[in-house]
Amino acid sequence: MTIDTSYKQLYDEEGFVIIPHLIPEVSRKGLEDAAEHAIAHTRSGGWKLRRTVGSQFPPYDPNSPDAWGVQHVMHPDMGEPAFAKWYTSDPLVEAVRGLLGCTEDELQMELFNMLINPESHAFALRWHRDDVREKAAEDEERQALNVWHRGVQWNTALYEDSCLYVVPGSHRTPRTPEQRARSSTQDPPENPLDMPGAIRVTLKPGETVFYNNNILHCATYDPHQKRATLHACMGDTRGGATRARNILQHGLFWMKESRFRETLDQRGKNMLNRLVKMQESVNGDLGYSQVN
Repeated sequence: MTIDTSYKQLYDEEGFVIIPHLIPEVSRKGLEDAAEHAIAHTRSGGWKLRRTVGSQFPPYDPNSPDAWGVQHVMHPDMGEPAFAKWYTSDPLVEAVRGLLGCTEDELQMELFNMLINPESHAFALRWHRDDVREKAAEDEERQALNVWHRGVQWNTALYEDSCLYVVPGSHRTPRTPEQRARSSTQDPPENPLDMPGAIRVTLKPGETVFYNNNILHCATYDPHQKRATLHACMGDTRGGATRARNILQHGLFWMKESRFRETLDQRGKNMLNRLVKMQESVNGDLGYSQVN
């Protein structure tokens, strides 16, 4: 599969693009079953690697009673090989490669998590960019946005998903004074569409939104709306150490274990090798010590 060049054009101009049909039909049932197991395992307390209500970024509160995300779904202890199999599948890899404009030999394994609905708490993320602090002055923000970190992030919906809000084109331009006022707070928005330029992204089951993680975005989580959305990212080795800060903060010690490597196909092993090489290049340890 080679993606239509119009997808890359939209992605570059708007900061996001929706692409359908990246889950092979023969894989859909297995992936849905794996997601249901991962969610049940997390909600029962058996899976401690979770994003908890009340925390937007890691580290997450282990004592929180509710979760909005399942971390590290490819972890061998999860016991669901369907996740890694899809992460390295032809349709997904070709889509990522096309958006990044790189060769397969430059693709780097990174994060694979899942976004879910909390069981009993409404929750929202504040407006943010993943790699530019909300208090950044305009010049600092402009400088940061001019650095392309050569990675792509995505959400693939297993069920209809209308949680994400973005400001198209904001991955390239500093915030206006009105946007800055609404995104310089630690509080989530009461109405995300009050943000100038904001739109709501709705995904049908099986659709994927790829987005630049420095686009201005936020999300809402409704405990009454079922959600199981595959949330992941992949990098291009040409980004070098610029990928490290966002990736290594999530606690990836387990990815260096041989039992994880053994679950991967050859493409996955090659991608993992490139992640380990990046980690070693910055003298990191695939863990939380990278947070700053």
